[in-house]
Amino acid sequence: MPPVSRRSLFLTAGAAATAATLAGTGPSGTASAQGMPPGGRPPARPRPVAPVDQEVARAHGIDYRALPQQVVGVDVEQLMTVHTEADTERLRQLLVAEVWKSADGRLPQTLPEVEQGVTAPELPAFTGVRRTDRLTVHLPYGLRSVVHLVLPRRAAAHGRFALYHNGHGETPETMQRTAQALLDAGYGVLLCAMPLYHWNPKQLQSPTDPGTLVTPESHNDLGPWETETFSTLRFFLEPLAVAVNHVSRTYRPSSLQMIGLSGGGWTATVYPALDPRITRSYPTAGSLPFFLRSAPPKPSPTTGDWEQRLDRHPVFYGICDFPDLYALASVGRHRRQMQILNRFDACCFNGVGHRSYEPVVRQRIQVIGNGHWELLEDATHGEHTISHHALDVILWDLDVNCADEP
Repeated sequence: MPPVSRRSLFLTAGAAATAATLAGTGPSGTASAQGMPPGGRPPARPRPVAPVDQEVARAHGIDYRALPQQVVGVDVEQLMTVHTEADTERLRQLLVAEVWKSADGRLPQTLPEVEQGVTAPELPAFTGVRRTDRLTVHLPYGLRSVVHLVLPRRAAAHGRFALYHNGHGETPETMQRTAQALLDAGYGVLLCAMPLYHWNPKQLQSPTDPGTLVTPESHNDLGPWETETFSTLRFFLEPLAVAVNHVSRTYRPSSLQMIGLSGGGWTATVYPALDPRITRSYPTAGSLPFFLRSAPPKPSPTTGDWEQRLDRHPVFYGICDFPDLYALASVGRHRRQMQILNRFDACCFNGVGHRSYEPVVRQRIQVIGNGHWELLEDATHGEHTISHHALDVILWDLDVNCADEP
């Protein structure tokens, strides 16, 4: 008989418990009429929970269990400037005006170039797909960004769409697993990537000579394009706005969700803060407030790439720090955000420093009274990914917490 791993025993036990819950059976395997609410509707399945992976924990030091020195003396309540729903609207308009250097603070209304029914070998293989469309967004300096719209063979009655945003150099496994789960649940899925990465074109015009194409090695090379009249944040955020314009006008989805990993986790933090059309967002391993940037134990410091840095975008991040961005992404009817951080992440934004601001942000949204924010600390693994557990929680949140919402 082959050896049985502790993980397989855990998953088998969890599956059995979930099956028993869905079947409405008690410990003896008989139906529990007492657990059936009035009207005969079966009880909602419980939120997935998972223990700390002790093997991974033993390989990490005290910095992954204790609050860092950097939180001492930081009053997060005073750091936040959002106190009312009106504050979110005011700050959102200022942020949009800074990204697009506009006077009205409105998102762009343009539409992408659309190619229907394309073959996209650059994507992982998905099942249950009716059609894949390629949306091309034309940006300043001749830069192009491509968003793939994957439509499920069987769209669900909920009418929801979702965006999945990859990071800088992640392999496609997390995207494939997450997007496939959404397709299986009947979501139309928009697949997005960071500018200059993955399937996006690598070249743009020189900022001084439009006739010359250049290939930046990383986002940290974007400095020459940043001016008083142009923000390079447009390269990161405008493709999403244009793709959402297309989906909203063409399919009129009941709601839009957004999930992102790493650099995509930053995008899934910032873009929902700017666009209230994103109803629910799940940024993973994507950000920390600036006072914690030097605190994560590995690597240290975690400054973030070009788009994340206060010294590169002092006006944008001078309007509000990340706790306020979390609030902007959460406040509003049916709006919610769940920030997911991996305690033992092999890349970035790891440790437990987030415990210093999590209760403050959550309580501030509760006081405002319209919206929801929470943080999931995932200690089930040591990778830079959206774990199986985190994905289970995301799907549970969408299916159960949001079952009666658009």
